[in-house]
Amino acid sequence: MNAFLFERFHELYGPGPDPLALRAPGRVNLIGEHTDYHGLPVLPMAIGREIRLLFRPRADRVVRLASANGFPAREFSVSREIAPFEQGDWGNYAKAAAQALALEYGHLAGMDALVWGDIPPAAGLSSSSALVVACALALLAAGRAALDPVELAELLARGERYVGTQGGGMDQAVCLCARAGHALKLDFFPLRPQPVPLPSGWAFVIAHSLVTAPKSAEARQRYNAVHSSTAEARDQVAARLGERGIRRYADLLARRGAEEVLEAAAALPEALRAPLRHVITEGARVERAVAAMRAGAFEEFGRLMLESHASLRGDLQVSCGELDELAEACRGGGAAGARLTGAGFGGCVVALCRPDAREALKAHLEASYYRGRPRPAGIPEYLLDAVP
Repeated sequence: MNAFLFERFHELYGPGPDPLALRAPGRVNLIGEHTDYHGLPVLPMAIGREIRLLFRPRADRVVRLASANGFPAREFSVSREIAPFEQGDWGNYAKAAAQALALEYGHLAGMDALVWGDIPPAAGLSSSSALVVACALALLAAGRAALDPVELAELLARGERYVGTQGGGMDQAVCLCARAGHALKLDFFPLRPQPVPLPSGWAFVIAHSLVTAPKSAEARQRYNAVHSSTAEARDQVAARLGERGIRRYADLLARRGAEEVLEAAAALPEALRAPLRHVITEGARVERAVAAMRAGAFEEFGRLMLESHASLRGDLQVSCGELDELAEACRGGGAAGARLTGAGFGGCVVALCRPDAREALKAHLEASYYRGRPRPAGIPEYLLDAVP
């Protein structure tokens, strides 16, 4: 594939110096969903799927993008204010990176670039953020600039909101700061990545529900609605407790503690109380999951994954029938735990099993969940080994 990409690059952009190459991995989130933007921790890990980008710096500010995956070519200029393409256009992720860097550095040089990726799109595995990171790294290199990975992750977490999704900082941080053989505990505001070794007797399988959840469509609106409802619940509880200036759940919990916050939330309508309950309990589950991973407590980690999925389904209501069925099928196939991964509304589940049980689990899912289901054209692979 590398040789093909280099040949294709020269076909597109003509003779000249060989392009530079970089990669940005996708990720799977093991536990901690819809908590990062509230300042509470998450536990993802990078996976062996990636965005690859070949690029050659230009003398002007023009960015020319081509895709080896069949997306239409795009072109724009780097500036502090870049008008977006049509909503949902793949080029907006490159524009998000360019505008964020231009606001930080001023005008950077442009580039000719060719992009290829094997991260399943709209699957909750962070293909979009990997593209943002790859474009940012290339633009920095083209402009002979650099940023510390943690600083860049924080910058791009803000910058990716250009596309309209009010996300946190998990995806950019794990893409830039992950370590092979480890999960990555992330705390926020400020970003603090902490590698956690994956025990040798653990394995994770990613299973696609065959329901896509593109952030450029209805799923993005639903994602932002969850952000709004959980924030409103926080604000109402903070007001009831007389806490002023609270901007994040982490700040509220630091002042009052989980028990007192949940007691104060009892007066809220269920439509707000349930999302608040998810955020608080999910943050606590991440801390317990990190401890379980460090201790090699396999069954405990699996139980926490099951609790997380139940909370995402019941309190936050971001699951769907297919994700619930697939998570249950994982349990029937011997997984210690399984949960939806990513924002929800479709995409994938991640399941914990023993390494020698991985193939049996996949065979069970083939027989129980996938048999007879139509395979959407955009999902060529639906069972992946998640190797950090």
